[in-house]
Amino acid sequence: MRSAADPNIAWLESLSPWPEEFGLGRMRELLRRLGSPERGLRAIHVVGTNGKTTTARSAEALLLAEGVRVGVYTSPHVLSWGERVRIDGSEADVEAALGRVRAEAEAVGATQFEALTAAALAEFAAAEVQAAVVEAGLGGRHDATNVLGARVVVLTNVALEHTEVLGSTREEIAVEKLAVVSPGALVVIGEPEWGQAARDAGAGGVTVVAASSAALAHAAVESFLGRTVDLAPLEEVHVPGRLERVGEAPLEIWDGAHNLAGVGYLLTRVPRADWVVVASILADKDVAGMLAALSALGETFVATASSSPRALPAAELAALAQRFFDSVEVVPEPAEALARGRELAGEDGALLVTGSLYLLVDLASVRGSCLPWQASASG
Repeated sequence: MRSAADPNIAWLESLSPWPEEFGLGRMRELLRRLGSPERGLRAIHVVGTNGKTTTARSAEALLLAEGVRVGVYTSPHVLSWGERVRIDGSEADVEAALGRVRAEAEAVGATQFEALTAAALAEFAAAEVQAAVVEAGLGGRHDATNVLGARVVVLTNVALEHTEVLGSTREEIAVEKLAVVSPGALVVIGEPEWGQAARDAGAGGVTVVAASSAALAHAAVESFLGRTVDLAPLEEVHVPGRLERVGEAPLEIWDGAHNLAGVGYLLTRVPRADWVVVASILADKDVAGMLAALSALGETFVATASSSPRALPAAELAALAQRFFDSVEVVPEPAEALARGRELAGEDGALLVTGSLYLLVDLASVRGSCLPWQASASG
């Protein structure tokens, strides 16, 4: 695992994750200065509210099994920045990739996401990958990844999120996400209501499948290759922070469900138990809705706060949680909150750590051994 001590990683972490103004101008100029590495890439572009990372990693597994040289770009990460850029099933040398784009990224004033996206695309071009599976960051129209002209676009699902940027209705958000569709592109969707919007965006064909990461990835890869592929490789897909079981016993599951839709998916996939919930939630989410949903799992809640500047302070989260849980504790520091959650759950109880992937990032050093519980669409 690389650390922030690496100068290029430290530089990346010093950049603003959010632009002052959304748009593709900086990204296009940065790529032009780098020789337009995106132009030669044949891509599967994954957009949607939830499930993007798992869908992208599932597509990676299927393509690798077919003998295709593949690059994968996802976000965010749980253990290291290297999770975000992969070539042929292994993490790329992200520090070196950043070093190759740093000067030009600094020249154009690139954001953190723009710089890393450019590094990934340049790395894919240098490796001469035959397929680039690229996950969008926020939305689609103004996202830094909307430079691909992808031959296949996957829309996983649409829920109300980032409404101040993407729109106040699911319909408006779907249009923003589908703005990445190039004329004639093949579009795979997990929700049938977006078929017409995909065609209006210029899709040359629309495939509707079950709203699961496995089904979406399978359809996307078959559309990309133009032939049938075996589903078996999906059994080995494991994405950090998505329905992970920590240790063997007692029952402890970590899942980065970061919005109401993600929590809803999670609730249907964890076993029945009297869960102790340890959570941090970003202030711009439907916090009350997420807490109400999580309260169906158990009566005890430990409120904490991730290091994200958007995280709701632990005391404020606890105050909101009082409406939904019988027992609420405030432990602002994530590692201490985890320890308290484990104490409350005891040897025979069940502990769920959730609410934000940023929380799981903060806890990466104390996570212990993790095993996949089952495939998740939360990230």
